[in-house]
Amino acid sequence: MSAITVVTDRSEWRDGFEQRVLAAYRAAGCSEPLALALLERALKGIEDWTVATDGTGWIAVGVSEEKGTTVGRIHDLTVPQGRAWAERWCAEQGARRVEVRRTGGPGPFADYAVLGQNRIRTAAERPELPPELTVRRLTEQEYPAWYASEEAEYIADIVRAGALTPEQAKLKSDQDMARYLPEGFLTPGHAFYAMEAGGELIGTGWVNHGFLPGVTFGFSLLVHEEHRGKGYGRAAMTVGEWATRQGGDEAMMFNVFGGNEVAMNLYDSTGFAVLDEFRFLELP
Repeated sequence: MSAITVVTDRSEWRDGFEQRVLAAYRAAGCSEPLALALLERALKGIEDWTVATDGTGWIAVGVSEEKGTTVGRIHDLTVPQGRAWAERWCAEQGARRVEVRRTGGPGPFADYAVLGQNRIRTAAERPELPPELTVRRLTEQEYPAWYASEEAEYIADIVRAGALTPEQAKLKSDQDMARYLPEGFLTPGHAFYAMEAGGELIGTGWVNHGFLPGVTFGFSLLVHEEHRGKGYGRAAMTVGEWATRQGGDEAMMFNVFGGNEVAMNLYDSTGFAVLDEFRFLELP
């Protein structure tokens, strides 16, 4: 393998990188406006990345501080056998963990642990709510109890994924909830639902319409623990599709954390494909 060297002129790499990212999202079935919006997200912070080449391909890496920990990221890798160089570079910058975003399969990162996935599916044009469920809007009076339950579930999911401690997960939860719900119950574009069966509350839903072009993001479609295993999980996914169409969007997207195999199996069986996968490796 030729020596890998850092480059200063990144124009050739960047043109190719943007085309590769767009091609991956198009291959995943994204509309052009959605693919372009996802590309914009993928390019966040690109000016701070370090780019290297061996003359046959490219490596793009970067680091950031998160919750007091230096995290390395491999943003692009087309150099055969270049992963070791990227990991070593991250370690030399003080990183304790390396993360990577993949579209179209894990590629050379199959041994990295799954941190999370973005899943997506076009919603049925006229989704019919399950007859056993009654769906209504959550009331403002119910919001504080919902928020406390949602936050506890979110923290547990983060910890289960294995990348953060409970204390770090609590900090991330506080920051994320403040960012996504700056006005709480009245935050524009967000809708909250209660799902009932037999007169009993069995779960809740939280969606954000217009999260991306034509996309509703399902932040949560939660069936309460005592009601799980009764088929309500699949019904909740239909509620999400129904909410997507109610908001005027065509596709529903959501995130699932690594380690939640039950949820991943449910999403596989209901046709929600993996759009992006985030993987990580703890460094020595």
